[in-house]
Amino acid sequence: MWWSVFNGAGVGAGLIIAIGAQNAFVLGQGLKREHQWWVAGLCALCDWLLIVAGVLGLGALLQQSPMLMSIARWGGVAFLLWQAVKALGRMRSGGQLTASTALKASLGKVLMATLAVTLLNPQVYLDTLVMLGAIGAQQSSPAGFIAGASLASMVWFFGLVACAGWLAPRLTSPRAWQVIEAFIAAILLAVAWQLGSGAWL
Repeated sequence: MWWSVFNGAGVGAGLIIAIGAQNAFVLGQGLKREHQWWVAGLCALCDWLLIVAGVLGLGALLQQSPMLMSIARWGGVAFLLWQAVKALGRMRSGGQLTASTALKASLGKVLMATLAVTLLNPQVYLDTLVMLGAIGAQQSSPAGFIAGASLASMVWFFGLVACAGWLAPRLTSPRAWQVIEAFIAAILLAVAWQLGSGAWL
C-alpha cells in the first residue's frame, strides 16, 4: 500500500505542480490574502473528487478491457513525455509565472472564479480522470494511490498560499522557474518510464 501512496504522491505532484492558469490564480489569491484558504481548499477538493472518479470509475472500466488498459497505458506514456518536453522547453526559455491581481471580489465570486479556472480547463480532466485514473487502476492499492495523489494536491495548494509572501520575489526570477521546470520534467520522465516498463503493473 505504501508504494501506491508514494506513487500517487509522485505522479500527483508531477501533474499538479505544472505551471498553469490554476496555479497562477491560487498564487494571486495568496499574494492578495483574498479568501486564499477557501481557494486552496476548493482546488484540493475538486482534485480529490476527480481523482476518486478517475481511479474508481474510469480506472475500473479500463481494468475490464486489456485493450483499453493498453491504450490508456501507452497514451499515458505519450502524454507524460509530451508534458516533460513542454517543461524542458519552458526551462530553456526561462519563462516565469506572473500572478494575477485583477480580481477583487466577495467570497462567492472568488469561489465561482476558482471553479471556473479549475473545471473549465481541459487539462484537469486529462490529469485526473484519464492519467491518474489509468495509473491508479494499475496499483496494488488504488485507495493508497488516491490518498497519495490527494495529499500531494492538498499540500501543494495550501503550501502555495501559505508561502505566497515568501515566494513572490523569488518567482519573478527566470532561474528559479528553470529549476522548478527541470524538477517537474524529471518527475514526469521517471513516471513515464515506470508506466511504460510495466513497473506498476
